[in-house]
Order: sequence, then structure tokens, then C-alpha cells
Amino acid sequence: MIELKTPGEIDMMRASGKVLASVMRQVSEAIEPGKTTPLDLDALAEQLIREAGGIPSFKGYRGFPGSACISVNEAVIHGIPDDRIFQPGDIVGLDFGVILDDWHSDSAWTFPVGEISDDAKRLLNVTKEALFQGIAKAKAGARVGDISAAVQKYVEKNRYGVVRDLVGHGIGRSLHEEPSVPNFGKAGRGPVLRPGTTICIEPMVTQGTWKVKTLADDWTIVTKDGKLSAHFEHTVAVTADGPQILTQE
Repeated sequence: MIELKTPGEIDMMRASGKVLASVMRQVSEAIEPGKTTPLDLDALAEQLIREAGGIPSFKGYRGFPGSACISVNEAVIHGIPDDRIFQPGDIVGLDFGVILDDWHSDSAWTFPVGEISDDAKRLLNVTKEALFQGIAKAKAGARVGDISAAVQKYVEKNRYGVVRDLVGHGIGRSLHEEPSVPNFGKAGRGPVLRPGTTICIEPMVTQGTWKVKTLADDWTIVTKDGKLSAHFEHTVAVTADGPQILTQE
């Protein structure tokens, strides 16, 4: 069942998302090639979230050990923060969740470490644009499949893969709610998007095959062929006036 939010509840989610967006910016600015590690960024993210009055919603969620998912290069999602040192040319996916006054927000962004290859730049640009192609379809009266089809069409037009095993989701008082929001599918299908629907749209895009595998840590999901992957996500509210991004400063 899709839980519709009132305008006041959406405003509370927006406040949570504003905290998240600020933390995302500050943590990304702390990335230093040859110096910082995912563990450094994870500690900073938790500190900043708590200083803003929030709770890191990922920490302990289903046993996850970190406050942030930090996924490097071929890691698609759910990377456990470790002590590797970021190197020039890496790409780093930062994925945070924040609880503020009982309301969740969730966002992810993939950042370059120093100078990256032209191929990596293009992957990041296409994945980010795929996110906004999906958001543009999150209109009242549309269907979830309209978002899914828009993301898939844009990604595949640019000759990249769309991960099938992982999808976006509803969000609100819980981190994961109905509906599921795949990044592939057919327009005109799936649940109707009604005003008050709040969802996370999150394309996960690969340079090669869309197939993935889970590492021995039971969390980190990587591309099956070892090629790069990018991940961009916003929490979005469907309103009578169009889609509203809740995870921005």
C-alpha cells in the first residue's frame, strides 16, 4: 500500500532532505586523492548528520555497519566503508539516509576523485541526466512505469547498462516503502502516481553488462564484468504542481 503524505509531511521530509544534501556536499568536498578513505568519509557523514539533529538511517539497518554506503569504481551500491585510500581517477558513490523528526530522506551521488577519464566522466553525466529524465516523469496521474521507461531509454540510448536487480523505492516514515521504482520497464504500467506519493528515483548505470554480483561481505554489490558503475538518487515528492526534489539545499 502506498502511503500518501500531506503537504505538511512533505515539508518535514524536505527538512530531512536539506540536512542530507548539506552533508552530501560537505562530505564530497572532503575527498582528497592519496589521503582520505571511505572510513574517514563515513565518520564525517555521521558527525555532520548528528550535529544537524538527525540520525544516520543506514547505520545498523539490517546489520549494515556504516552510516553511509560508499561504493568505489566497479561497486554499484552498498559499499561498506573501509580503509582503502582514494586514488586519482577513482569514482566514488556516496549514498546517505537521514532521519529527522521521524521522517526519512535518501540520496546518492557519484563523484570523481581528482582527474578522471573521459569515459568515466561520460558515465557520470549520463547517469545523472537519467535521474532527471526519470524525475520529469514523476507527475500526478502518471505511472511508475513512465519513470522506469524514461530512465531505461536514456541510458540504453547512450549504450550503457541499467542494473535490474536493484530498484528505487517509496520512502517516508520508513526508509523503504511501496512502491518499488525500477530503472527499466514500460511506460503506462505500474502503480499510479498520486499527489502525496514520495519516492526515491535512483538509476544505477554500468559501462558494460547490467549484471551484478554480491561480494563475500554480503553487502557490496559490484558489476559482474568489473567495469565502472555510477549511482545518482533523489527523494522526490509527487504533487499537483509537478515533481519536487526534496534532497537539495
